[in-house]
Amino acid sequence: MQRVALTNNLSLSRIIYGMWRLGDDEDTSPAHVQAKIEACLEQGITSFDQADIYGDYTAEALLGDCLKTAPALRDQMQIITKCDIVAPCGKYSDKRVKYYDTSAAHINASVEASLTNMAIETIDLLLIHRPDPLMDHRETGAALDALVASGKVRSVGVSNFKLHDWTLLQSAMTQPLVTNQIEVSLLHHAPFTNGDIAYLQERGVAPMAWSPLGGGGLFSNENKALNDLLAKLAADYNVDTATIAVAWLLAHPSMIMPVMGTNNLDRIKGLGKAMNVHIDRQTWFELYTAALGHEVA
Repeated sequence: MQRVALTNNLSLSRIIYGMWRLGDDEDTSPAHVQAKIEACLEQGITSFDQADIYGDYTAEALLGDCLKTAPALRDQMQIITKCDIVAPCGKYSDKRVKYYDTSAAHINASVEASLTNMAIETIDLLLIHRPDPLMDHRETGAALDALVASGKVRSVGVSNFKLHDWTLLQSAMTQPLVTNQIEVSLLHHAPFTNGDIAYLQERGVAPMAWSPLGGGGLFSNENKALNDLLAKLAADYNVDTATIAVAWLLAHPSMIMPVMGTNNLDRIKGLGKAMNVHIDRQTWFELYTAALGHEVA
């Protein structure tokens, strides 16, 4: 499995396993979570994506229950998590409205809770989950710098940020922001032309891609031309259509890291196959054209 160096002391596997659906599985036992992790590790998928809000603030604890029973797994993993979304559910069920909180107090409390819930001593990568219109960039930046200095967090980044959000926060930090996790897929391809990927590529920052299969919408009947092409290519490469869609992202020179979320063990075991599919330029544009619904200008 190819790896992406974010800093001198942190690299991630090119494909990342997303744990946002961990609590949706019928079996949330530590043993079953361990089976998913081990299925990833066997392919070289060593990076795992969490967020405090996942599973209505329960997914981190499900991972933690697993790591308590199988602590040796921790040294083989890079754990990513996120904070700043406060939604009226779970531990925040008393809140009147969903909102964002990038205050130092909230970030610090979220990190402490994440460390406890996941039964770990250090978060490998902490992301600010959503841009906060009320962010005091100096306060937020100082809090993130202090967390790295404390050793509680190894590196920091963001999620769903635009360039202006990125540069505002980075201007108040000494630590570099090392990634931006954004939505990218054949269905959500605007980041290739609206500057979202270009500004990261310019800075040598590899993006993470959430919902790389369009939340399953990629395979709906509304996308017949795209589905037919994916099916043809899947047959040519002897893989499934999802693997082709992921390989399309991997072909981009910005070193996109798709975050793949599934609870199906058989599908988990096949996530790494996309690394073996080479999408050449013409094939990339064939898929892009089918996704656009028209040829490029």
